[in-house]
Amino acid sequence: MRAKTAEDRRLLELLQPVAEAQGLQIVRLRLMGGTQRRRLQIMAERPADHEIDVEQCAQLSRAVSEVLDAADPIAGEYLLEVSSPGVDRPLTRLADFDLYEGLEARLETDRLVEGRKRFRGVLAGTEGENVAIDLEGEADTALIPFAWLAEAKLVLTDELLKRGARRVQSNTDTPKEED
Repeated sequence: MRAKTAEDRRLLELLQPVAEAQGLQIVRLRLMGGTQRRRLQIMAERPADHEIDVEQCAQLSRAVSEVLDAADPIAGEYLLEVSSPGVDRPLTRLADFDLYEGLEARLETDRLVEGRKRFRGVLAGTEGENVAIDLEGEADTALIPFAWLAEAKLVLTDELLKRGARRVQSNTDTPKEED
């Protein structure tokens, strides 16, 4: 899910080492648009705290641009966009479902699961290679194979906003070392 298409996967393979060299991990990469002006969207973060600042986005953008200019893997014009995953972030790795357990999410599968493809509920972690989610109105926790997910994203709720505010507050409470 970090890369959706074969072209996205090739770009991810090319660009992930660039991100890793800067201490970052690409959360999601998508090349969007038709044949005219396309947009390459890269969401990245530090693996340790799942954050990224504006300067790191700018540095990654410059480094990625250099690699893309040299390798020229995208035909035609495109716009490069490097950003954080945001508070209502996409969930692209199995570990994300444990990390954000207890928060509301929307999941979409690439095939029917009990007659449907879209699910919304509270994440209940993982069981093996399955995502566990407590769906509204259902007594049992649903298990959805991670490999079947086409999209997954946190839902912007008061609880998610409070969690984000607590994280920002804890980051600002920590004294920074002076150079």
